[in-house]
Amino acid sequence: MSCRGGAKQRENRPASDPAYDLGNGAYQEMKAEVTEVPASQLIPEGSPNFTGCGELQSVGDPVLHKKADSITGKYGVWLQDPEPQGPNYNNKTVWRIDTVGKDVRQVFAYEDMDQLSQGFPMKVLVLPEPMESTGATMYRGSLYYQRKHSRSLIRYDLTSERLASRLELPHAGFHGQHPYSWGGYTDIDLAADEQGLWAIYSTNKAKGAIVISKLDPESLEVKRSWETNIRKNTVANAFIVCGRLYTVGSYTAPNTTINYVFDTATGMGRALSMPFKNKFRYNSMVDYNHAQRKLFAWDNFHMVTYDIRLGKASNSSS
Repeated sequence: MSCRGGAKQRENRPASDPAYDLGNGAYQEMKAEVTEVPASQLIPEGSPNFTGCGELQSVGDPVLHKKADSITGKYGVWLQDPEPQGPNYNNKTVWRIDTVGKDVRQVFAYEDMDQLSQGFPMKVLVLPEPMESTGATMYRGSLYYQRKHSRSLIRYDLTSERLASRLELPHAGFHGQHPYSWGGYTDIDLAADEQGLWAIYSTNKAKGAIVISKLDPESLEVKRSWETNIRKNTVANAFIVCGRLYTVGSYTAPNTTINYVFDTATGMGRALSMPFKNKFRYNSMVDYNHAQRKLFAWDNFHMVTYDIRLGKASNSSS
C-alpha cells in the first residue's frame, strides 16, 4: 500500500494569527497535500446490532457538544474515561485540555456533558509537568500524555493528582520530527481501546512510517511494537479500535476518508476509503472511547463526537 503526500512546515506565518502570537511559536503548524488512497476492498456492511469487538464499518456525522470561547481552545483534547477508577469521577465526567500556549498544564473536569456545554467545570487540575500537543488519552483513572519537548510519557493519577509513572518512549520522534500532517507537535499520540493502552508515533529507523506500540498501563513500558507502511506525516490523525489502527486522510477537507487500516493481530495493513467529515475544517484530535463506541474529536474550536459501527472483520488483508 502506498500513500504519497508531502508535508512542510508553514513559514512566514502572518503576524495577524492570534494563536501563533499567543504561543509565540509554541506550537507547530504544518501544511500537507494528501493523496487519497483508493479502497483496495470495500468493507461489507455489518449488522447494526453487532456488539463484539470487530472492524470499523462506518463513522456517523459529527455531533457538536461545545465550542471553545477563546483562542487557546483552537486545538485541544477532550475525553471521557472508558474505565473510570476511584470515588471522585465516573464515566459521565468530561475532561478538557486547551493545548494552545507555551505551558499547557490545566485540566478542566466537568460533571457531565451538560456542565461542559454550559461551561461550568467542577474542578481544575494542574499537571506537574507541561503537556505537548493533542495526543493525550484517558484510561482507568489516569491521564496519559507526552511531556513537552521530550519523548517522555507520563501517567497522571486523577484521584491522587500526582504523577504516577514516567518513561521515555524508546527512539520516538518528538517536537516536530514525525507529526501528523497538520503539525501541532503531534509526534506521539496515545490511545486506549478494548485491548489496552497504545502509542502511535515514528522513529528515524522507521523513516517516518507509523509505529504502533502496546504499552503497560502502569509502568508505560513497551510490551510489543509494529511498524506500518504508511508515513505519519501524510495522514491527519489516527485512532485505534479493537487493536486496529485507522488513519484519517485530511484534517481540513469537509468530506475526507479513513484511508488505511493496520491490524496488530495479523501485522497486515490495507487501504480503505471510508467517509469521514471534518465539519469545522481543522480537526486536531481524534480519540476512540470503547465504552461508548464513539470517536471524540476537536475540530477548530469545536468539541464533537462521532457514532461508529463495528462488524465482523474482513478476512482479506494485504
